[in-house]
Amino acid sequence: MVAYGEFRQGYDKDTADTRLVFYGLRYILEHYVARRWTLQDVELADRFFAGHRVPGHTPFPYPRDLFLRFIRENDGYMPVRLQALPEGSVVHAHVPTFQLTAEAPYAPLCTYLETLLTHVWYPTTVATLSRRCKELIAAAFDRSVDGGRTNPLLNSRLHDFGFRGCTCVEQSVLGGVAHLLNFDGTDTLSAAYYAQFALNEGRPVGESIPATEHSVMTSWPSERQAISNMISHFGEGVFATVMDSYDYQRALDEVVPAVVAELQEQGGFWVLRPDSGDPTDAVLAALRAAERAFGADVNGKGFKVPRGVGVIQGDGIDYHNIRHILEAVMEAGYSVQAVAFGMGGGLLQRLSRDTLSLATKLSHIVYADGTAVDTMKAPKTGPEKASLPGVLAVKRVNGIPTAFPAELVAPEEDMLQVVYDKRPVPVQWENFDELRQRVEREWAALPPTALVLAPELAAKRAAVAERLGVRWQVQG
Repeated sequence: MVAYGEFRQGYDKDTADTRLVFYGLRYILEHYVARRWTLQDVELADRFFAGHRVPGHTPFPYPRDLFLRFIRENDGYMPVRLQALPEGSVVHAHVPTFQLTAEAPYAPLCTYLETLLTHVWYPTTVATLSRRCKELIAAAFDRSVDGGRTNPLLNSRLHDFGFRGCTCVEQSVLGGVAHLLNFDGTDTLSAAYYAQFALNEGRPVGESIPATEHSVMTSWPSERQAISNMISHFGEGVFATVMDSYDYQRALDEVVPAVVAELQEQGGFWVLRPDSGDPTDAVLAALRAAERAFGADVNGKGFKVPRGVGVIQGDGIDYHNIRHILEAVMEAGYSVQAVAFGMGGGLLQRLSRDTLSLATKLSHIVYADGTAVDTMKAPKTGPEKASLPGVLAVKRVNGIPTAFPAELVAPEEDMLQVVYDKRPVPVQWENFDELRQRVEREWAALPPTALVLAPELAAKRAAVAERLGVRWQVQG
C-alpha cells in the first residue's frame, strides 16, 4: 500500500498565490518516527485498547500481531518507507510532500503514521505565513526604502512574539523555528536555542533587543525615569520601550521630547512600542512624535526616515493588517524601514490544518493475488478534496516542482527522497544557514501559481475517476 500527503490550497484559500514552504518533517522523523517499539510498548497498548471501545470500555481492535512481528523481525522499527521533499522546499498546493509505502504483511501499517506525519501542517503553515508577511514587507521596502528588499533591515521587520500564546514548549519550538526560516527576529527563545544548537552547528540563528514590558515601566515612579534607565544601560545600541502603560499620546508628546538629549548623547536607536488602541493610528502617532522630537531625513525614494527612532507594533498584528499599516505609513510620507512588527498569536497560534488543508490519502494498492490498483478519494460533493492516484514522484519542470506517476521519473530526479526505510537511514540535512538561503532562492524563483500535475498524472486521475463512476471534472 502507498499513501501520500499534500496541501490542498494556498494560504487561507488564496488562489492567486498557492506557494508554500514545506518544513518540519525532520523534527517529527527524529523524535517520533525513528524510534524503536518494544514488547513493553505492546503490553501497554494491550491494556489501553482493552478498554477503548464503546459500549462499556470493551476491547478495541488494533494490529497487535504486526507490532509483535516487526519488533521480532525489524528490531522494533516501524516497517515502512518514508519519502519526503527536502526541508524548506517551496512548492505549490497539490504537490505531494511526503509518501509512505508499506509492503507484504506490513501493508496495513501504511497509514498508521498518518496522524503523526500530518502534524507537519503546523510548521509548514507558520513558515508559509511568515514568508507571505515577508513578501508584503519586501514590496513596501521596494517602494520606500533605499536598496529595497536587498536592504538588510528587511530580515528584522517581523519579530516573533508568540511564545506566550503557544499551547506548549514543543509547539513554540516547531513554529518558532519555522518563522526563523524567513526572519532573524524572535523572542521565542526556545526556538532560537533549538535552531542554533540542533540545526546550525552552534551558530546563532535568532536575535532580539533589550526591551521593557509593562511591569518594568510601572515599577518606576515615572515613565521618564524608566526610559532614562534604559538609555543609560542600552542607549549605545538598539533598545525598545513600551509606551502605553498609562497615556500613550501623553508619553509621545511629553516624555519622548524630554529624553532627546540623553539618547543623542549615547548615539543609539530607540524603538517605540505601542500596545493598545488602533494599530495603524498608534504607529502613525509614534512616527510623527519621533519626527517632531528627533527630526527626519528624506531618503533617495522621497520618504521620511526619523533620526534614531522607530516603532514596533506588536498588538493585534496579523497578515491582513500588516498590509494596511504599511500602506498607511507610506501614504503619510514615511519609509517603512522605520516600522517593525511583532506577531504573537497571529503567527504561532491563530491557524489550523485547514489554513493550507493538509491531507494524507491512500493512492495505490497491491492485493494478495498480485493485482495492482491505483486509487484515490473522489467525493462528488467535495471535488476540492479529490486526491491523486498511484505511486507518485515530484520532478522540476522548467523549475516548477511537478507531480508525476513515479514510473516516469528517474530516482535521481525525484524530489521525494527516502528519509526512513524500515529503520533510520543516513540523511544529509542542510544546516539552518543553508536552509534559509535555499528558501529565499526557491520562493523568489517560483511563480505564484502554476500547473503542477504532469499531463500523464492528470490523465491517470481522470481515468481512475471514470473507473470509480465519478462523472465530474476533477480539478487539477
